[in-house]
Amino acid sequence: MANVKLIFYGSEKSDTEKHELECFWNNHNEITISIINENEQFPSLVSLDISTAIKFSKTLRTAINEAKEGSDD
Repeated sequence: MANVKLIFYGSEKSDTEKHELECFWNNHNEITISIINENEQFPSLVSLDISTAIKFSKTLRTAINEAKEGSDD
């Protein structure tokens, strides 16, 4: 398995470009999402079982498509 760490940053428009989002598989066979706010010392974590993570990814994809349809890009 690849040893990779991928961090996503917030947007400049929302003034969250210093916030970090990381998604990884944990040792409980769950998907964990970590959000680090530049003003907080510790990250906020949420762990999802696989079926919930799949539902979340589908919901996120739907929201992305809706945002794309409503944008000027």
